[in-house]
Amino acid sequence: MNNAAILIANTQCPVTIDLAPSGTFIPMSPAALRNFSIFLVLLVLIDLYAYKGLNTALANHSLTLRRIVRFLYWIISIGIIGLMIWSVFSMQDPKVRRDHSYAFSLVALFLLFFLPKVVMVVFHGLDDLLHVARLGWNKLLPGPVDMPGEGIDRVRFLSQLGLIVAAIPFTGVLYGVTKGRSRFNVSRVPVRSAGLPPAFHGLTVIQISDMHLGSYGGDPALVQNGIDLINAERPDLIVFTGDLVNDYAEEAEPFIDVLKGLEARLGKFSILGNHDYSDYPKWESPTAKAANLERLKAIHAEMGFRLLLDEHVTIEVGGERIGLLGVQNWGHRFQQYGDLAKTIQGTEAMPYRILLSHDPTHWEHQVQGTGIDLTLSGHTHGAQLGVKLGNTTYSPAQWVYKHWAGLYAEGGQQLYVNRGFGFIGFPGRVGMPPEITVLELNRTA
Repeated sequence: MNNAAILIANTQCPVTIDLAPSGTFIPMSPAALRNFSIFLVLLVLIDLYAYKGLNTALANHSLTLRRIVRFLYWIISIGIIGLMIWSVFSMQDPKVRRDHSYAFSLVALFLLFFLPKVVMVVFHGLDDLLHVARLGWNKLLPGPVDMPGEGIDRVRFLSQLGLIVAAIPFTGVLYGVTKGRSRFNVSRVPVRSAGLPPAFHGLTVIQISDMHLGSYGGDPALVQNGIDLINAERPDLIVFTGDLVNDYAEEAEPFIDVLKGLEARLGKFSILGNHDYSDYPKWESPTAKAANLERLKAIHAEMGFRLLLDEHVTIEVGGERIGLLGVQNWGHRFQQYGDLAKTIQGTEAMPYRILLSHDPTHWEHQVQGTGIDLTLSGHTHGAQLGVKLGNTTYSPAQWVYKHWAGLYAEGGQQLYVNRGFGFIGFPGRVGMPPEITVLELNRTA
């Protein structure tokens, strides 16, 4: 593939505007305080009931062991609840609230130790429900009394079984936050089309999405492995399909140099995702919010990415051309900034078109019927959670999104949904590894 060129349409120059420091302390609203208090009470009740089940499971063990377990149980539980109370009130300060990595670490701690307790509650509660049901039955239909010891054996069995099963979410969360979030999966996906010009047969496009750089605590080393894997593929083209940051442009600053190191023969292109517009935090003024977005646009350029804002570029190889289109975020349940008609304008005669659109719901609601050959999206993260049974992976994401991961085809149009490079909220991935997608374009007869 020699004589490659890229023709830029609707070129815009990035503008650098310094982001002003965040504002003042914002107190928690009475409704939020009430809800948080109810949540804390619920956690304490779970703790107490789970501890009851734990005591039952360890009833036959030595007093020394039970005392050690009791001490560790309550030290950890009280410590995590205390951290939650402190963090919720301290993070009313916008300066503190910007540190997503700290908040996400707290989420990990919470899930690591409270999910197993919920499992214990379920198993121990099952016996209590059986006991209540039996008492009710005996009141209605008096009959023989259980043999001595039968009940306590059942109680102990269910509590011990609950303790064993509780190890599953504990192990899963622990792996997800330590190893799972950095074990990148390189997905190789052939994309076939009769409309692809012959000169583009075999062209490789690497898609990455949802980096969420604010989740990494400003440490570029945490993403370096993914960058090295991308460059090892020697792609012709690199595209990024949105959500570079969690909220603030400053989150991307420490990563400019490492992402500048990404190399592709035909260039690097990007779009914005729903988080990139910074609609979720409270800003001191509309001007500060606008400045943040402008700075983020400039960072894309500093990293060597051509940011597409409802516009297209023409990619030429061997005298033949295809269109690469980039639309601003448009989601069925999220912001709808994108103007698809404007993005498509001028590309109608192109033999093959690739659209970058962050949210896959855009494909089913607007893109289908436009004749765009291939749409590349992200956004779902695969819920950062999945279970693989045979050749099929199941995820909570499929309960929310019709198209949540992988390659889809309908009416001659195709959609690929990337599972995401980074993470947000839960600082890990369980059964849903971060993804680097290698798309190989193939011309069919």
